Amino acid sequence: MHAISDKPEGPYTFSDVALPARGAQYWDGRSTHNPRIFRYKNKYVMYYMGSTHPFEEPNKIDFTLSSKWCIVGRSNKRVGVAIADSPYGPWKRFDEPVLDTKPDTFYSFLTSNPSPIIEEDGSVLMMFKARSYVGNDKYSGMCFGLARAKSIYDKFEVLNNKQPVLGGLDQPEIEDPFFWKDKKGYHVIFKDHVGKYTDEKHSGVLADSKDAIHWTVAASPKAYSRTLHYNDGKTETMGQLERPFIYFENGKPAYFFFATMDGPGGFEYGTHSWNVVVPFKK
Repeated sequence: MHAISDKPEGPYTFSDVALPARGAQYWDGRSTHNPRIFRYKNKYVMYYMGSTHPFEEPNKIDFTLSSKWCIVGRSNKRVGVAIADSPYGPWKRFDEPVLDTKPDTFYSFLTSNPSPIIEEDGSVLMMFKARSYVGNDKYSGMCFGLARAKSIYDKFEVLNNKQPVLGGLDQPEIEDPFFWKDKKGYHVIFKDHVGKYTDEKHSGVLADSKDAIHWTVAASPKAYSRTLHYNDGKTETMGQLERPFIYFENGKPAYFFFATMDGPGGFEYGTHSWNVVVPFKK
């Protein structure tokens, strides 16, 4: 979806559907999700996760995490790119993903949650979420890999000898990287899925790197909490706080963007979900 606002904190108004469903025969024909968008030269470049399945449209009662739609849709997750002259489109999509799975690797089951950087030479460095097959009917927890493409039009090659750069087998799960670069080096915030780094499940972690391969978790690692503080003094601990994004002004972080949900936690227990913008303290 594409929404617009006069200011970063909103409110936002719906504009149009940027990447609609386009048929089960396409690799991303049933689902487009988790976008990250850049303006690069005279183009808008949007990396995203896409998926497909061959089944009829699901109904609410039958759609569960163990349903055929979820099982097949999850295993078909791949990273793609769409390019346009304007954020209003039309968006040029491609017939193949730019980062596919590969047998016998940490990304043999799925690739998802792309978080790229367009470097000064036009190449693209991307952190992504992955899972691997660990048996005939099992898949691993979530970890992060790093990949590079020669340009916004090229496919990615996974770096680090095709090993994860954060997380991995026998490591606690991590999710939702937001990856960026400044004069000090590379940085990432991500969701601490089980509270390994922060002692708060689903809070955010900050880590830093000089080469984007070797990472050090910050001395004060907690980047954000699931507890939100509102202008009227109210506080609320969210059931879900997902997909952290940072909006920068003059090269400095100015706003956090999240997808969030009410309830006690767990997607099946929430009643409402929405986007929330949290300003950094000045």
